[in-house]
Amino acid sequence: MKTVALYNIKGGVGKTASAVNLAYLSAHSGYRTLLWDMDPQAAASFYFRIKAKIKGGAGRLVKPKGDLEDHIKGTDYALLDLLPADFSSRNLDLLLEQRKQPTRRIAKLLQPLSDDYDLVFIDCAPSISLVSENIFHAADVLLIPTIPTTLSLRTLKQIYDHFRAEDLPTDRLHPFFSMVDVRRQMHRLIMEQPPEKLALFLKAPIPYISEIERMGMERKPACIAPASRAAQAYNALWRELGRIVF
Repeated sequence: MKTVALYNIKGGVGKTASAVNLAYLSAHSGYRTLLWDMDPQAAASFYFRIKAKIKGGAGRLVKPKGDLEDHIKGTDYALLDLLPADFSSRNLDLLLEQRKQPTRRIAKLLQPLSDDYDLVFIDCAPSISLVSENIFHAADVLLIPTIPTTLSLRTLKQIYDHFRAEDLPTDRLHPFFSMVDVRRQMHRLIMEQPPEKLALFLKAPIPYISEIERMGMERKPACIAPASRAAQAYNALWRELGRIVF
């Protein structure tokens, strides 16, 4: 089982849309897939029309005898399950502090699922916190959606600096350009000359298009329409991810 986290310190960069579509494509490709919604906003749970509520709250997940399997829900799509979030997830930092090895708890919770799933995707909340420290240890790959702007590149540098300061492996970090609008000169310039000294970006960009924005209204992955621009973009990203993970 491999674990892929969609992570960024910044919000509004396309983490959830990417997590939902990549998880859908993983299942559609025949892999047993779990999407863990760890964002208190529970947008991934909303997209899959699953009630965003954990029985007993997020504290049930991290208690000493916590069992993720008790909270996993099936989706409308074969081979794709969801571990929903709810607003109690905002307290995960405080709850983790009360446990032994608080930065390793999420990795420990995922271990019993290794025989049930091939891929686990985690939709992360935008923060640097004890929860994100857990993600850094649990994930085999961190996909970092990055809008091609100066401030987004600055945020990406902060992530790399944090990994180096904590002696974490930076080869797990795989940024890709997200919400790309080629009508904007800054977007074009940054994509033409990405900062190589900072990170090697994946080659498949995700465009800023209405098909992805409509996911919130239609409550389904954009990739369901295989001929759409969104599906073509996410399929290209999925193929790149496959070469990294498998």
